[in-house]
Amino acid sequence: MPTVTMNSDLLEANVTTETKHPPLMGLAVLMRRLFAGEDLTPLAQQLLARASADDHDANALMDLSVVLQFRGQRDVALALQGQALAITRRYRLKGSQPTTLRVLVLMAPGDLMANAPLEFLVEDSDVLLEMLYLRPGEALPASVPDHDLVFVAVGESEQNIPLLRQLDAWLRSWPRPVINRPAAIARLGRDAVCHLLADVAGATIPAVTRVGRPILEVLAGIAGDALTPPNDGVFPFIVRPVDSHAGHGLAKAEGREDVRGYLSGQSGHEFYLTPFIDYRSADGLYRKYRIVLIEGRAYAAHLAISGDWMIHYLNAGMDLSEAKRAEEADFMRDFDGAFGRRHEAALRAIHQRVGLDYFAIDCGETPLGELVIFEVDSSMVVHALDSLALFPYKQAQMRKVFGAFRALLDHALETGAQGDVQL
Repeated sequence: MPTVTMNSDLLEANVTTETKHPPLMGLAVLMRRLFAGEDLTPLAQQLLARASADDHDANALMDLSVVLQFRGQRDVALALQGQALAITRRYRLKGSQPTTLRVLVLMAPGDLMANAPLEFLVEDSDVLLEMLYLRPGEALPASVPDHDLVFVAVGESEQNIPLLRQLDAWLRSWPRPVINRPAAIARLGRDAVCHLLADVAGATIPAVTRVGRPILEVLAGIAGDALTPPNDGVFPFIVRPVDSHAGHGLAKAEGREDVRGYLSGQSGHEFYLTPFIDYRSADGLYRKYRIVLIEGRAYAAHLAISGDWMIHYLNAGMDLSEAKRAEEADFMRDFDGAFGRRHEAALRAIHQRVGLDYFAIDCGETPLGELVIFEVDSSMVVHALDSLALFPYKQAQMRKVFGAFRALLDHALETGAQGDVQL
């Protein structure tokens, strides 16, 4: 794709997206209310009434889309998002402090996993987010909101790869600093990352094989062996649909019967297979760490502890166990001198290989103390929404993360960061 030359004429000098409509609430505000236990049904009804009364109230449609995604109504939510984007592709979120820095956030249509949720990182800051949604194959808008720098929030996925390629061409000569180059984001597919990080000293990343449904049918013993799948030695393995996140469609197969049961509940055609690594600690519990890397420095985001290998923070019962929370508090307090120091070289190498100034990893530790990488992603959720009463120790740690992110924005302005990864 040819490079598109950009100049300052692209930028709107005194643009405003303020309208007669109430401002966008946004994901961070809505999720905070959800975490607080609020029933969002009345809010959904209010937003629906607003959208029905004024068919140009895009903010109401976007906020309603988020609320419906919380409720599991993904298809309806995305349809409402599509209606909002037909009205305008531009949305604005202000921090709680007077604005001193404007960030143009490039985003893709999609669900809550489609983009990096930056609003969690700058909610209480002086940063204004000018969010611009783009679709692959479409021309760049004739003008964009004026801004100090660009952040590419589009996450890696099959759907987003064409847009990332398009953005890579557009941004090579952009007149403002750019954080998180699209070409580097595009290399974060699960099967690509396992090759990218395969020989990082002190870390292991399970091999990921992408297979079509016919291969799984052979493994399940419900199809002939004309196709050549991995041999039965792959059991046990983890299987998930391509582009799935947050455990959707994730399962462990111990044998053919498990694969048959899995296929009966899945309609997809492309899957990732990963050898299962038993990363239990000596006490029989699994521990999964989320680590944020900002300008190459590692920060603790959370620690989830569970007796189940399929750990997510919300299903690990952290709120029900004082002992688990105490361990997470120790993990955060001692991170630089303990976990961070143990894996310092590996984390530094991962940052160098990935080539992004902001991303996160989900990982564990083997019984021998080696880092196990489960996922590398530029759009993981990093937040400080948990109960202050139950998780008081998180606030100080997340302030470190948010402060480091704010410093990244300043450093990008100072250096005019442009990156050098090419697709």
